[in-house]
Amino acid sequence: MKKANIVLLTALALLLMAPAAFAAEAAATGGGSGGTFALATGLCIAVAAFGGALGQGMAIRGAMDGIARNPGASGKIMTPMIIGLALIESLVIYSLVISFMLLGKF
Repeated sequence: MKKANIVLLTALALLLMAPAAFAAEAAATGGGSGGTFALATGLCIAVAAFGGALGQGMAIRGAMDGIARNPGASGKIMTPMIIGLALIESLVIYSLVISFMLLGKF
């Protein structure tokens, strides 16, 4: 498990360094194409969607565990879970809007 965490953190660090490497390359050549910037924003959306999906899965798992332990509390658990899921999804939508703004399409 510890080795998997190290591999995951290394991959995440490489993904986070990619936009900076593309920006440095574009600055050295006197300008860059929109393709590298689009690739960087696409990677950011992919990371945001992955994080949102992971967060939603964890929230649903926790809610279902709580309902399984106490079925009588399902009404009290479902409403905050739905609100939490909406807030998680709104963060992914905000990242999509920000990427469109950075690309100049919005």
